Amino acid sequence: MAHEEQVVLVTGAGSGIGRAIALSLARAGHRVYASMRDIGRKNRDRAGALLQLAREEDLPLQVLELDVLSEVGCQAAVNHILAEHGRLDVVVNNAGMLMTGVTEAFSIEQVARIIDTNALSWLRVNRAALPAMRRQGSGLLMYVGSTTARLHEPFLGPYIASKVAGDALAEVLGMEVRPSGIDSVTLVPGAFTSGTEHFAHANEPEYLAIEQQYGDLPGRVATLGDRLDAIDASHGGALDVTAVGRAAVEVVAMPRGRRPSRVVVDGQRKGTEDIDAVYHEKQLAFLERMGLQDLAPPAPYRMTELIQREDVEA
Repeated sequence: MAHEEQVVLVTGAGSGIGRAIALSLARAGHRVYASMRDIGRKNRDRAGALLQLAREEDLPLQVLELDVLSEVGCQAAVNHILAEHGRLDVVVNNAGMLMTGVTEAFSIEQVARIIDTNALSWLRVNRAALPAMRRQGSGLLMYVGSTTARLHEPFLGPYIASKVAGDALAEVLGMEVRPSGIDSVTLVPGAFTSGTEHFAHANEPEYLAIEQQYGDLPGRVATLGDRLDAIDASHGGALDVTAVGRAAVEVVAMPRGRRPSRVVVDGQRKGTEDIDAVYHEKQLAFLERMGLQDLAPPAPYRMTELIQREDVEA
């Protein structure tokens, strides 16, 4: 079934990586539900633009209302898909937000909000989808993680905490659903300074009086974009967000049960694949000692060089 049409739900598909994944999968012939919240007001233009593109290209893509912060909303969206198709093959948990600044200056409420959005929402969406996948005896849970979950950086404290939390939830849940025939794969993008609204819409710390106590340090946040651009340039130019979309298409096309646990798409070439390899080796050894090797996630997959080579050839 890996090369047949799959019914796919993508969260946070209004812009950036989510939009790229939704369009890439639809162009590959999959039935895609590109979801976002408030499609009647705040995201009306994004929803309209996506639908217009789908009409122009005759893509099997629909826009679906889904607020990942609402348990009822998640269930309603999945119920809508099941009512139309009777199945749900792939869920792409992508919806997220960014916060940049000195960690101490963020309020507890801000940190709780980003963890809710970037991690707990994955559990809400999955809880709505998993009963149907278990009945099918198949399915794919896909997540959009971050290289920062492996290599931490200053000025991204709440964001990294949320990505680490999401990473852990995805990995443990992936082990627990494997006996039901359900695969779990985390796409791991590096930083994309263009093609997304991530940095432009980043939330800043609420407590500016605390941030001011750090002197000139907070000013260095504004230089990060230029530094990332310089790193990209040293590797032949920045990757486009469509690289993550192509990675998603390749993962969906892989045979069930043989998909990797992680796929890195990192234009900055930070080397998190090397960390993943050691991590997997140690994890597998411990799970074998625990008698849980049948639940162990598959090995991670090195896709970065393939993606970069395709960009050059294109």
